Amino acid sequence: MMETSESLEEGLIPNPPLLEPTPMITNEIGNGGGMSESDFSTTPAVVFSTLVAICGSFTYGCAVGYSSPAESGMRADLGLSVTQDVWSLYLGRFSLGIGLAIIAYVIPVYVAEITPKNIRGAFTATNQFLIMSGMSVMYLVGTIVSWRALALIAAVPCLLQVVGLFFIPESPRWLAKIGKEKELEATLQSLRGKTADISMESADIRDYTQTFEKDSKAGIFDLFQQKYAYSLSVGVGLMALQPLAGSAAIAYYASYIFAAADLLTNIGSISMAIIQLPAIGVSILLTDRFGRRPLLLASTIGMGSSLTIIALAFGLQDTHLWNDATPVLVYIGIMGFSIAYSLGMAGLPSVIMSEIFPINIKGSAGSLVILLHNCSNWIVTYTFHFMMEWSRTGTFSIFWVICAAAVAFVAFLVPETKGRTLEEIQISITKRLLK
Repeated sequence: MMETSESLEEGLIPNPPLLEPTPMITNEIGNGGGMSESDFSTTPAVVFSTLVAICGSFTYGCAVGYSSPAESGMRADLGLSVTQDVWSLYLGRFSLGIGLAIIAYVIPVYVAEITPKNIRGAFTATNQFLIMSGMSVMYLVGTIVSWRALALIAAVPCLLQVVGLFFIPESPRWLAKIGKEKELEATLQSLRGKTADISMESADIRDYTQTFEKDSKAGIFDLFQQKYAYSLSVGVGLMALQPLAGSAAIAYYASYIFAAADLLTNIGSISMAIIQLPAIGVSILLTDRFGRRPLLLASTIGMGSSLTIIALAFGLQDTHLWNDATPVLVYIGIMGFSIAYSLGMAGLPSVIMSEIFPINIKGSAGSLVILLHNCSNWIVTYTFHFMMEWSRTGTFSIFWVICAAAVAFVAFLVPETKGRTLEEIQISITKRLLK
């Protein structure tokens, strides 16, 4: 195993033993009586553990969408100016973001590590469904109740998650990392079902973990090595481009954009709340059928087209030509952006990020990616008001340019991870680097 580890880590031989695919055990009589991972059914343990894990995502969505319906009420009750509003929202999001940053990474990683490969994409993407549900609740209920009541509503899922955490198992891959093999077997058996043959999967997890753990440093500065360059570039690129392409601006300041277009904010907010959930539901259904990359491409192209419509609408407003069309075009653009974003770019970057990092750097790499994601989020959140005062057309034109870069990034760099175990994904990435 040491020879395999050294070869894999340093790239001294072209095809290390671990990189050779191992035949899966089938469940047919006469073929070993085992069960391949793709044959595992969705067990109650996996469903319950996933539900508990993603409970916090609802609060995350509430926090993301909170300031859009609550912004005007907070400003009126607290007597804030636009500049004060920007700073107060920044400070509030910064303090809240510490906890949310942990949730944003840990939840998809945990769900990806406990689910079989044939349902991993859909279950991990369900995390985004809860986030969008939280946002939708804020948009809908925010038109009726006060901003203080919204804050209390958002706290309920957190309490449910705290209680549920005492009843869900630890990740099998984490147990392998810390050397608890008996607990690994027991946890994997409970997740896959009492009658499932887990021998092949547990062996793959142990071998993979040992290979990447031996002689591997996982500090934050150890990330910047050639063997981690590809996976780190994909993770950072996707998670940074997500808010920079305009999603943060529309999520946080939808009511402000509608007001700038002389459109009733309640109509726009309610429409966003209604339209996002079906779109993310379609994404969940299609993730394991068509793959991650096709959905991401469709999503980014749709976002770019919608940003073009919004920029055109504000351009007409600036030139006082066809002013009556501005509210309609902005409404169409934001609805189109919401659908396209929900279809792929909303949840799939987290899915891919939970799949591509080796076990020995998941913690440090995930921390770095989430940090850069939050920095990008903060940049958009802080500068958006000032950018809109500078030029509304220019603001959405800049978002369009970034969105075009995201299309190219997805097309040429993002790997397809559909239908492969986490171990197979890492082997594929390692092979790519050794070429």
